[in-house]
Amino acid sequence: MSGVKTAMKTKDSVTSTTIRSILSEVYAADKSAGSPVSSSAITAILRKGTLRRRDSAIQFISASRPDLAQKEHREADILAAFLPPLMSDVDIDRILNEVIAETTLDGDSRKILGQVYKIFYSRVDKSNVDANTVKRKAEALLLNI
Repeated sequence: MSGVKTAMKTKDSVTSTTIRSILSEVYAADKSAGSPVSSSAITAILRKGTLRRRDSAIQFISASRPDLAQKEHREADILAAFLPPLMSDVDIDRILNEVIAETTLDGDSRKILGQVYKIFYSRVDKSNVDANTVKRKAEALLLNI
């Protein structure tokens, strides 16, 4: 809310509109859940909004619309300022190694990978890690065993 107020005071319409759109998504999530959503859900909404804007910018560039792509990049940067940093690769590797050491490695590789993901995400908040990084690292660690 303070970001919206600051943007309104400085008459930055792009920033205030961008923050308001995310706030409306948060309010909609609150309403559908029946209670205020957790901070991890808000972080997930912010990450999704940032990713959506970056994807839109790529589409605008491919459609020869650099003006709209620049606008989408600016909005993504505004939202990225509100995001907490992602978990480092070192921490992901450490937790994955602990999880793999605890997991029984018998059976189908997909089932093993599913068990690893289940245990990993029970220890780590999904909004604090990049799912593609976790997937890539888990598959690489399981191949080396």
